Amino acid sequence: MNRHRAPHALFYPFHLCHSETLARLLTRFATIHFRDFMALQLTPMSGMTAFQDRMGMSFPDLIDSGRLVQGYDVSGALSPTVAAAIDRDLHDPLWRAHFHMALRQDRRLQRGLFEPSHSLRIGDSLVPGPAALLRLMDDSFRQHSYDLEQVRALSESRVSLKEGYHFEYGLALVKTSASLVYTQTLALTHQLQPVTDSPAHFTLYAQSCIRENWLRTNHLLIRAGY
Repeated sequence: MNRHRAPHALFYPFHLCHSETLARLLTRFATIHFRDFMALQLTPMSGMTAFQDRMGMSFPDLIDSGRLVQGYDVSGALSPTVAAAIDRDLHDPLWRAHFHMALRQDRRLQRGLFEPSHSLRIGDSLVPGPAALLRLMDDSFRQHSYDLEQVRALSESRVSLKEGYHFEYGLALVKTSASLVYTQTLALTHQLQPVTDSPAHFTLYAQSCIRENWLRTNHLLIRAGY
């Protein structure tokens, strides 16, 4: 992790972190900022919902002291600027290669996107989680061209099993990219320094920063023993 002491950090790409990660971050930063859960609205008729839990529910004392700041909204319809940035990630061969490698090797990224212990609805079929994930690891998905409009179209129609897999992979790309685009937007708007304990997301965000010529302040905290 960058040893320069930064005053205010934005944790990414998730809205929660492990308590040990939070404790370590609090020794390095004056305040730690968290987004709310990202419930994207792909189209007027399709989107995602989830329980609106927050870090402050477990650490109210840190909210009261001002060390933990939350409530940054990253849900709803994608603005044209965010949508365009997502498509640039999806069209970037190096970004796509980093994503696919992480999907194959990083269990945290796998669980965050697909939760392999649960069955997945692929098209009209219910597929065991491990079998679905193994199929999505195939290199043909890395080579396939995706964009936001394609994912939106697949979300609104009855799809075959093959198309269902393309929707799941494309949606995973969109969710991952959107979380990183919002990271940059929030960091720039609120003068925060991005920090993560996910090497996969650190690498993906770094690639986006290089390509977009974004400010490359980007901290990685390595998890060990938890």
